Amino acid sequence: MPVSVVLPGSPALAPLLARGALLSPFKHPRADADFPRDRLVLPGLRIDLARLAAYERVCAFATGDDALPLTYPHVLGFPLAMRLMSGRGFPLPLLGLVHTSIEIVRRRALAATGEYELSVRVGGLEPHRRGTEASVITEVRDGGETVWESRSTYLARHRTGRTDESRRAEREPLPAVDEWRLGGDVGRRYGTASGDRNPIHLYPITARLFGFPRAVAHGMWTAARCLAAHGAPERTRVEAEFRAPVLLPGTVTYAAQGGRFELRGGPRVHVSGVVEDLGPGGR
Repeated sequence: MPVSVVLPGSPALAPLLARGALLSPFKHPRADADFPRDRLVLPGLRIDLARLAAYERVCAFATGDDALPLTYPHVLGFPLAMRLMSGRGFPLPLLGLVHTSIEIVRRRALAATGEYELSVRVGGLEPHRRGTEASVITEVRDGGETVWESRSTYLARHRTGRTDESRRAEREPLPAVDEWRLGGDVGRRYGTASGDRNPIHLYPITARLFGFPRAVAHGMWTAARCLAAHGAPERTRVEAEFRAPVLLPGTVTYAAQGGRFELRGGPRVHVSGVVEDLGPGGR
């Protein structure tokens, strides 16, 4: 039976990454595997304002605003998600796990000086044409009311025996708005602000150990950077799909039209997303 596990504080990420790496070779992912049903709860959460300011700077959000950036609760919930995904009961190997998408619903602005309850749980496993995908659900509550929630999907690649290599329907490219030149230190700066120091994001030499020619920008940095440029209503729903890695250093094009946005490197789309205004009567 699922239970709520109340944590005394946010767990340290480094030991969780190490545990996940050590356990990865012993995991054999499949869509019908069992997964942890517990809901991890962190009550009385208060924001570290210095760390928040560092996050705002690296993602180009306005600083000094009392409202949390739309994507920041994901950072707050990431250590709890890592505790679940690095454990023995989680069937997908942490090494090689790819963040493929995120959906965020914000029902009202969250004050940076507020106190919240944060919870994370595994939503389930689904077959994917390239392996098995897990969903992780993060919720932020204020006074018992859910004010922010997200659903992230993570893919473990493995042979599936499936032959349905269907292609997504491509849309016309969005009009270019700006060009961003990204330094080789973006992954290190975001890793310091977010706590996510996965070696593929830090240095070329550590990225090459995992098959990348250079360091790779965090998917959530690319989404946050786009949303900082695009903006979002107070009550909003956002979807972002991480389609191809952004190598560092590099140059990318930010494009947007209406509620849609994307990040491109030449003709290649790295991130695509949509912002929806929920309005006063939104869900």
